[in-house]
Amino acid sequence: MRRIRYAVAASLDGFIADLHGEADWIPRDPDMDFAALMAQFDTLLVGRRTFETMVRAGRPTMPGMKTVVCSTTLKSEDYPSVSVVRRDVEAVITELRSEGGKDVWLFGGGELFSSLVSLGAVDTVEITVAPVLLGGGVPLLPVAGHRVQLELTKHQIYPKSGLVRLEYTVRRAA
Repeated sequence: MRRIRYAVAASLDGFIADLHGEADWIPRDPDMDFAALMAQFDTLLVGRRTFETMVRAGRPTMPGMKTVVCSTTLKSEDYPSVSVVRRDVEAVITELRSEGGKDVWLFGGGELFSSLVSLGAVDTVEITVAPVLLGGGVPLLPVAGHRVQLELTKHQIYPKSGLVRLEYTVRRAA
């Protein structure tokens, strides 16, 4: 079954974008194989705010990936290159899991992540911690609904940039 994986970069103080919504503070590292990471996914799941940032940047989709946008306000006809879903997010997750294929990348979107993790719909949390303190911005987890237990499954340090990649599996209640 496909996994829903929240893979994101965050500042050391827990922000995924700065006060202006920018991510230019994330250092590039020559040893990080971003193409290999992207090859693990065939679907990008985003919320409205992240999608609007992608549109403003001129990149509403990623090559080779289906983009699914969860929004109650966007209209499908305005964005024909993506799937805009306006229904219950649990139904969307169930449908994505049943389709088969590669894993689903929950991309950006702290609010969508918060909603999905509170529903038990996130399988892994993969954070690349950048060596910067932003002091404010878009939080990694804007709404703390309840405690979520995680189990560290992988980690990697990138000495050239100071990035640290942490991968956790979400523990399910027994």
